[in-house]
Amino acid sequence: MSLRANNNIAAINTQHNIGRNSMRVYRQLERLSSGLRVNRARDDAASLVVSEGLRGELSGLNQNVRNAEQATNLLQVAEGSLGEVNNILVRMRELAVQSSSSTLSDSNRESLAAEFNQLVSEIDRIADSTTYNKQSLLSGFGNSVSATASTAIATSNATGVAGVSLAAAPAGTFTFVDTAADGELTLGNGAVTQTLDIGPLLDGTNVASGTSVIANFDRLGLQVTLAGANASGATGSYTDGDLSGTTIAIEEGTGGVFQVGPSEGFVNRIEVNFEDLSGTGNYLNLGSVGIDAINNARASIATIDQAVANVANERGKMGAVQNRLNFTIAYTENEIESIQASESSIRDADMAAEVAKLSRGQILLQASNSMLVQANIGPVAVLSLL
Repeated sequence: MSLRANNNIAAINTQHNIGRNSMRVYRQLERLSSGLRVNRARDDAASLVVSEGLRGELSGLNQNVRNAEQATNLLQVAEGSLGEVNNILVRMRELAVQSSSSTLSDSNRESLAAEFNQLVSEIDRIADSTTYNKQSLLSGFGNSVSATASTAIATSNATGVAGVSLAAAPAGTFTFVDTAADGELTLGNGAVTQTLDIGPLLDGTNVASGTSVIANFDRLGLQVTLAGANASGATGSYTDGDLSGTTIAIEEGTGGVFQVGPSEGFVNRIEVNFEDLSGTGNYLNLGSVGIDAINNARASIATIDQAVANVANERGKMGAVQNRLNFTIAYTENEIESIQASESSIRDADMAAEVAKLSRGQILLQASNSMLVQANIGPVAVLSLL
C-alpha cells in the first residue's frame, strides 16, 4: 500500500466508525435514562403508532374506573337517604295503625296527625336536599319513560308491553313500525331506526302464554318487555302487529348517565333513573293521606304500604346498579392490566439488553478512538523519506 499525505483513508474510515459508535452509545444512554425503547418515531415508527393508540385507550379506561367509583358514591348517597325515608314510612305506618283503633278519640288523633304530617314534610325535605355535586337525586334523576305519553304503555292491555327500561336512550318520542305476521319490529325516533327479527322470540305470531320476551333495541338504548297471555305483571298480551303506530315517550331529566367505557356509544354508558321520591309526589302519593279520622287512618295504611314497596324497589334498583358498577370496575381493571402489558412490550426498553448494548458500544467507541491515533501515525512516516 502506497503512502499518501493528502488523504488518510484509514483515519477517515475510523472517524466514520467513531460517529456510528457514538450514536449507538447515545441511543443506549437515552433508552436507559428514559426506560423506553421507543422515544421518538425514528426509533420504531409502527410501534409508536400502535403504542400511542394503546396509551389513549389506557387513559380512558383509567378514567372509566374513577367514573364508576364516583357513580357508586352517588348511588350510596341516594340509597342512604332512602334508608331514612324507609324508617320514616315505618313510623308513619305505626301512627296510622294506632290511629285506626277506636281506643283513641279524635282529639288524640289530632296529636298523631301532627307528627304524621311533619314526617311527610320531612320526606319532602330529604328528597330536595339529597344531592351529589349539586345534583338533586331523589326529586327525579335521569331520563324516564312517560307512562301517560307513551301510547304503547298506556294501552298495554292491547299492546302487551309489560315494561320499558332505558340504557342511555335520548329524550324524545320513539315510534313503532310493526307489520302483522312478518316477524319484525322496528323502532325509531326520526334520527336513528332499528329493526329487530323477533320471529325466534314468538310462538307463531304471539308471545308464548305465561312468558315474557325482551326486544333489545341496543342502538337506541331501549329494552321493551313484551308479555304473553296470563304473564305475571302484565295486563295484556302481544301479537305481531299490535305495536304498529304506538309510541314510547322519553322525558329528559338531570344526570343519570355514567360513562364507564373509553369510547362513544351506548355500550360504554350505564343509565339509571329514579322516580320523584318526595312524599307529596305522585310516586309515593302521601300528600293526600291523613290520620286525623279513623276512616282516613285505616285507608292510609294501604297507601303507606305501597310507598314502602316503592321505596324498596328504588333501593333495589340502586343496589343492582352498584353491583353492576363493581363488576364494571373489576373487568376494566383487568383490561387495563392486559393493555398496559401490551403497551409495555412495545414501548418499554429491555434494560438488561440495553446495558449489554451500551457496554458493547462503549468498548467499540474506545477502540475506535485508539485506532484513530494509529491511523494518524501512518502519514507521519512520510517525513522519514525527506
